[in-house]
Amino acid sequence: MNAIPGPDSAGESFATLLHHWARQLADETALTFLDYSESVDAKAVYLTWSELDERVSAVAARLLESAAPGERAAIVADQSADYVVAFLGAIRAGMIAVPLFSPGLPGHAERLATVLADAEPSLLLTTAGKVGEVTAFVASQAMRAPDVIAVDTAEPVRGEHEWPVPAPDDLAYLQYTSGSTRTPAGVMLAHRNVLANARQACRAYGAEPGLNTTVSWLPLYHDLGLMLGIGAPMAGGIGSVLMDPLAFLGRPGRWLRALSLSPGAISAGPNFAFAYTASRVPEAEKVYLELGGVSALTNGSEPVLPATIARFQDAFAECGLPPNVQRVCYGLAEATLVVSVTDADKPLRQVTFDRDRLAAGTAVPVVGGEGATTLVSCGRPAGQELLIVDPATRRPLPAGEVGEIWVSGPNIGAGYWKKPDDSVATFGLSPAVAAGEEPGRGMDGRGWLATGDLGLLFEGELYMTGRSKDLIIVDGRNHYPQDIEQTVEGNPAVRPHSAGAFAVAGEEGEKAVVVLERSKRDDASELDLGEAGAAIRAEVSRLHGLGLHDIVFVPPGEVPRTSSGKISRALCRSRYLDGTFTGRRLS
Repeated sequence: MNAIPGPDSAGESFATLLHHWARQLADETALTFLDYSESVDAKAVYLTWSELDERVSAVAARLLESAAPGERAAIVADQSADYVVAFLGAIRAGMIAVPLFSPGLPGHAERLATVLADAEPSLLLTTAGKVGEVTAFVASQAMRAPDVIAVDTAEPVRGEHEWPVPAPDDLAYLQYTSGSTRTPAGVMLAHRNVLANARQACRAYGAEPGLNTTVSWLPLYHDLGLMLGIGAPMAGGIGSVLMDPLAFLGRPGRWLRALSLSPGAISAGPNFAFAYTASRVPEAEKVYLELGGVSALTNGSEPVLPATIARFQDAFAECGLPPNVQRVCYGLAEATLVVSVTDADKPLRQVTFDRDRLAAGTAVPVVGGEGATTLVSCGRPAGQELLIVDPATRRPLPAGEVGEIWVSGPNIGAGYWKKPDDSVATFGLSPAVAAGEEPGRGMDGRGWLATGDLGLLFEGELYMTGRSKDLIIVDGRNHYPQDIEQTVEGNPAVRPHSAGAFAVAGEEGEKAVVVLERSKRDDASELDLGEAGAAIRAEVSRLHGLGLHDIVFVPPGEVPRTSSGKISRALCRSRYLDGTFTGRRLS
């Protein structure tokens, strides 16, 4: 068995780890990309560790002909093996990688333009077939035109080559946030941060060379997709199997088929993906699935629904899915990715709390009933420290009290790119303490990251309750939007996993609004939508004591989502206020 390299040191990066594994595991498969773009059957593209290492060196050499170490190189390519090569090539060249996406990704052109304007890359890395599209996109924007490089045409490097040697605190890449609560911001992640978190993830999942493989359809420009598809494999010397997100959405059984064929498969996805897969994989397709060898399937979304966990297990138990293979993690881009994760080979812990007491800030376990909310544990810190603090006073709170989640560890980023005020307000904080007490400086004196997420510690485990910026406060009462959304989605006129609840300012305080997509199966008339709206109002009032100011029914696919597939409540609010939704309002 080949050992995973030890703690980070000067000169170490994902690219140097790749070279290590290329020597150790030369002809073993490092990367498999399942290409469904031209056929319902996958065309598999394989790269061994040696081949991947050679291609990365070719790209790194090409980049250094056009830019210097420390400059930004943005990846604007489709999901592919070439994307992985481009990202690692930028790292090997000593540049700051900016993982993005091609201009052709539907609905993301505005976000791409915003991020490129913020990052100001010197180079845009893509493939030969996309050079024209990328060049045209840049020309359409009011921005300096970077050099556009096709990574799949880079010439191999002959002989030995010396590469820039990064310091642990040099930036490895900018990870742009998904934009669920605000405009995307570039988290500055140093080599020290990303290597630490990749190793934390490998330890949490027991990943070992030759025994495990990561399987992912998640976009590589998203923090979870990047760490699962590239970061953890580089740190752990484990192979990765990738496919395009659209290949998964078109036929989610492809994900399960890849899991079946990958030894010790480790994978992850947001909550909606598990529910979507359970509902869309036909019985006839399950005959070809063998999930007994899956090591871990992690739900990394807010909220994680108990019903989804049960539904997925029920749907695929007949395919050999081990009963305890589902796990839950909590993380965010500012911490590179993983913060906490549930224990392996144990049932996910679910605790039912009084909903009103929880909204008021105290977790009181109850047996159940309509006035209850069941939360799924996000596990224990993955080599980090956690605090729950009062967001107003910044004083630590005892177990069982709801507050803002603060995190400290070597994986925490250095701040936000070109946003010094936001960085100071978010990173390297000290909690408030009573007179005479020593301020806690966090792990290794690094200070604390204020996540903006709300949660509580209960019997040693983290339970996330929501995001502070999403909290709906009406008549002095707190309401978590996910609770409202779950109630709304119980109406048959509403498409599953499509509701966004948020607050808007009114003359007499905040008002609650819900934007939701009509069910694809619903051919109801306008009168039927009116009746559905009335039923939704009545149910939200009955269960939550909340009157909805407005309900907006929109066509399927119109509710905006983040890069990871979550509902973007911030964009819902913005589009509602701008009046740009095309659906029917039921004020």
